[in-house]
Amino acid sequence: MKIAITANGPGEFAGWVRPLVAALRARDPAVEIHVLCVPDDYATGSESTYISALFPGLHAYPPSAFVRFALGRDVPGLPARIDRVQYLGGDVGHAARVHARLGGVASSYKFSRKRYAATFARVFAVDAANERQLLGWGTPAERIRIVGNLAIDGALGEAAGAYGDPPSDAADDGIVFFPGSRKHEIANIFPLFVRTALNLRRRLPSVPIAFAGSPFVDDVTLRDALQRGGANPLAYGERADLVDGAVVARGRRFPLVRAAMGAAARARLAVTIPGTKVIELAALGVPALVCTPLNAPELVVIGGPLQYIGKLPVIGAPLKRSAVMAVTRRFRYFAQPNIDAGREIDPEIFGTLLPSEVARVAAERWADAPWCRSTGEELRALYAPQAGAAERMAAALLEAVPA
Repeated sequence: MKIAITANGPGEFAGWVRPLVAALRARDPAVEIHVLCVPDDYATGSESTYISALFPGLHAYPPSAFVRFALGRDVPGLPARIDRVQYLGGDVGHAARVHARLGGVASSYKFSRKRYAATFARVFAVDAANERQLLGWGTPAERIRIVGNLAIDGALGEAAGAYGDPPSDAADDGIVFFPGSRKHEIANIFPLFVRTALNLRRRLPSVPIAFAGSPFVDDVTLRDALQRGGANPLAYGERADLVDGAVVARGRRFPLVRAAMGAAARARLAVTIPGTKVIELAALGVPALVCTPLNAPELVVIGGPLQYIGKLPVIGAPLKRSAVMAVTRRFRYFAQPNIDAGREIDPEIFGTLLPSEVARVAAERWADAPWCRSTGEELRALYAPQAGAAERMAAALLEAVPA
């Protein structure tokens, strides 16, 4: 069987593509998988290299190849016909385009639109709330199948070393920072969290503190961002360096861990920005202080037209800044576990964030060991029923294709 997968950024590749491909190969080692990385502001450009190295024999195509494909040109290695097309991130229209040209049975995950109601023979849903969203987008009820959250399997797999990562004790009973992996996050959030870590080191001198380093961001890019210390003065960043696998600032060394879930599973607390990682940490039973910095709203990446409006000269930045602030006022929570639970489990702070304030809250939470244990158990229980989503999806995708 030949399966084509469309996906975009680091969160989708680590949390969705990785566990699904592993489950597909476990069920059928002969399955032929083609992963098309679609153009997207969320992407780093390293996704195709990463996934092809992780799964030898898998065919991965960078965004430039997808552009050629979308323009009707041939792409070396990509077959003329495919059996299945699976959306796993980016614009769902890209998966529809692959289906229109290569045929096969098309399916989506979590997202769809009214215009694609007849395109996707199956839409895999995360949970009942996601099912209601899909129904609202015009997806026929009989085409929806609830499978769970793929990110849960991704986190559990990484923590268990399923993707070949060595174990790490860098944050044993300590604190691990997750600054993100997108370009603006590496440039601004990482330096902000470095200064926060320095503040924490003064408050908690003997507590292990580590940084999660994305496998999609190379050392050169990260070192450059650290040495600049934040492109925007409002980011309150700290200049640092990357030396022998550690972030070094003001003589302090903080280990950089690429297989972050393995280290996080042994930590007492995480400090992170919103995103897939918050769900992954919850699955491991690790409470997180979730930070939504609005120090420079114009730098935030937003899907859709607003992202491009922000690039207009002179007027783009203030327009986007106003739009981001308006959007944030509509949300009660930014952390997905809190959204799913309908109440605050993971503590959240947002707005113009000062490193000293983030460090104060993190230190107080870490010092409350009973709270960390009980919150971790509550988070783990919240997502435990969704484990196994990759197996359920793989089984459905490998079903015989109707002639």
